[in-house]
Amino acid sequence: MAVNEQMDKLAKEAEKAAENAYAPYSHFRVGAALLCEDGTIITGVNVENRSYGLTICAERNAAASAITQGKSRFTALAISTPDSSAPVGPCGACRQVLSEFMSPDALVRFGRNTTEYIDTTMGDLLPWDSLHDLKKQ
Repeated sequence: MAVNEQMDKLAKEAEKAAENAYAPYSHFRVGAALLCEDGTIITGVNVENRSYGLTICAERNAAASAITQGKSRFTALAISTPDSSAPVGPCGACRQVLSEFMSPDALVRFGRNTTEYIDTTMGDLLPWDSLHDLKKQ
């Protein structure tokens, strides 16, 4: 499968996942889809709590689900934010967590739907990645 087709499929999975988000406070649903090294796609959604600090982001939810299934190497990520007016990338905490399991050249697509999106890489999202820099030493 071509890279664009693969990212389109991943974005559709993220968009579908966002329908199950639990966002009664912000009304801002997020769906994430991770492509594992073995080709498996694992999805996650944001799960809000009235104590906002306890909210779980879709990206970290997907990562935790994948790791629970024994998958810890991810080659691509798609994020869907259907309630936003523009594409919204992952928060800083998610960027940091995902950098543990994704290489800097791993593909990332984030968008409000499957036609309005931004394509980038994990390295461009987290340009000064101390984890990978320390491995070089």
